[in-house]
Amino acid sequence: MTAEPELREVGSGVYAYLQRGSWGYSNAGLVRGGRASLLVDTLYDHALTRRMLTRMERVTGGAAIESVVNTHANGDHCWGNALLSDKKIISSEATAHEMRELPPRLMQVLVASARTISGSSAAQRALRLLARVGIKPAAHLVDAAYFIVEAFGAFDFGAVQLRVPDTTFQGTLELDLGDKLVQLIEVGPAHTRGDVLVHVPGERVIYTGDILFIDSHPIMWAGPVANWIAACDRILALDVDTVVPGHGPITDKQGVREVRDYWVQLKQRAEQARAAGVGVDALAHELASQRSWGEPERLVVNLAALYRELDGQTRAPLPLALLAHMGRFAREHGAAADSGERPAAEHERSVNVV
Repeated sequence: MTAEPELREVGSGVYAYLQRGSWGYSNAGLVRGGRASLLVDTLYDHALTRRMLTRMERVTGGAAIESVVNTHANGDHCWGNALLSDKKIISSEATAHEMRELPPRLMQVLVASARTISGSSAAQRALRLLARVGIKPAAHLVDAAYFIVEAFGAFDFGAVQLRVPDTTFQGTLELDLGDKLVQLIEVGPAHTRGDVLVHVPGERVIYTGDILFIDSHPIMWAGPVANWIAACDRILALDVDTVVPGHGPITDKQGVREVRDYWVQLKQRAEQARAAGVGVDALAHELASQRSWGEPERLVVNLAALYRELDGQTRAPLPLALLAHMGRFAREHGAAADSGERPAAEHERSVNVV
């Protein structure tokens, strides 16, 4: 059960919509201008997005929402787009292309299949048998099933219709809302291939999308890591006081520094471990025990991406393989923590990976 979302004013006519929860419970934003309002991201399914829009109607007044910016292509930031059928949807060009690669219907089928598999030992045995004869995705689905249900089972993807942006840009784009200027700054590929920052300079506020996860491990689907570090530097160079992350509580530049330092230090540890012949899983278990941030299973995706960079590989594994890797790690790390082998650290926002 997740906490009730909060619509918080973080500047004059500038709002953060904050959801609390793990995977899929993203933040969004609203910028109310003199003529119209701008929505920053929609949510993972129609029920969540509809609830958010109802809350926002109370504060938009005569400046109704006329346009939406999707900060990136992950469904928890854009799958509510269809509820704004008469509004202009804006994203980076790379984001618009990437959105088409994982339709909501496929996610619905994946979650339904995972429910069946996680509840049936016979189905698991059958899929393991298929894996032995060379059908590798079968094994991935077994390993990922419990994790998929836990992470994504609370959302209703059945009614979601994909609506891709009708306006795209590369680099930067300025939007005039009447009495407010909004700057869109493309910083991807990093978390995804087309990450965008949404800067409201007059109110010294920035929405970062998933360039920032606060109090939980970020996850690097695309990379390279240098771009993510550069994105943090870009935020730090701006005159902003309030930083609205893609996930987690509102922060400031200190929160940006913590995420930047996370990637710098994780890259250093990956370089050292790779040179010493230490595998991804061993290093992930070690680092997960040293940091109290949520979703430690994302470490295996991040470290695997860093190892691929060090090896000069540019092709990422299929998403199902990554979900399976996280599922295995979550089970192993959880079991070790429960047995006392890796005691959990006290909660703190530490910048140290080592």
